[in-house]
Amino acid sequence: MEQNRERMQDEPNKGQDDQKDKPSGLMEKIQQLGQTNVPQLSQDSNIHCLTIVGQIEGHMQLPPQNKTTKYEHVIPQLVAIEQNPKIEGLVVILNTVGGDVEAGLAISEMIASLSKPTVSVVLGGGHSIGVPIAVSCDFSYIASTATMTIHPVRLTGLVIGVPQTFEYLDKMQDRVVSFVTKHSNITEEDFKDLMFAKGNLTRDIGTNVVGDDAVEYGLIDGIGGIGTAIKKINELIDLRKQSDQQEGLVQ
Repeated sequence: MEQNRERMQDEPNKGQDDQKDKPSGLMEKIQQLGQTNVPQLSQDSNIHCLTIVGQIEGHMQLPPQNKTTKYEHVIPQLVAIEQNPKIEGLVVILNTVGGDVEAGLAISEMIASLSKPTVSVVLGGGHSIGVPIAVSCDFSYIASTATMTIHPVRLTGLVIGVPQTFEYLDKMQDRVVSFVTKHSNITEEDFKDLMFAKGNLTRDIGTNVVGDDAVEYGLIDGIGGIGTAIKKINELIDLRKQSDQQEGLVQ
């Protein structure tokens, strides 16, 4: 009996201790986000925001200290965006150093194949395989201070020193060049000149293109940020609605 009473007394105290240890909603926001009040996205918003940040992780898992975007997380999101009738447009925000070539190309191809309007914004940097992702959208913006590094495809780890290895690299590089030139206004000749330029990068071959230069080359469509991107995606959504209405009248 005495043991049962002690247990009954301990259980309420244990529940109180758990409540004390558990942080409040306000403290949790401060710990996770560094601020007390976080703006909430409207439930009836018709625009989805997809962020591509850090390093794009592909078939190999990167170290835990690396900030990564995992392609197995992004691809299901893109499928859901295509299937969800409430989502009418996609805004892609990039600040990435690049990463796995095949994973980046897979994301780029999926964004380009969406039937809904898409707009991309390069903030900070959209380097390496981030370039195809940036140009995969219907319209692309870049901040005036943002940069894009264009360089040849590289291999890490064990490399077999045979001609077939270099042929494989060349074919993979052609895939990147073909995609970028197809989805932007830059010519293949100009893009390859930027890719194989010498003297621009201290320890690599290639070119670091700043915002205004990216637009001048035809790589990116315009200078802008999140405000211009939201305005543009709303314009594209309205144009699509008008087009659908006209098709309905013709039928």
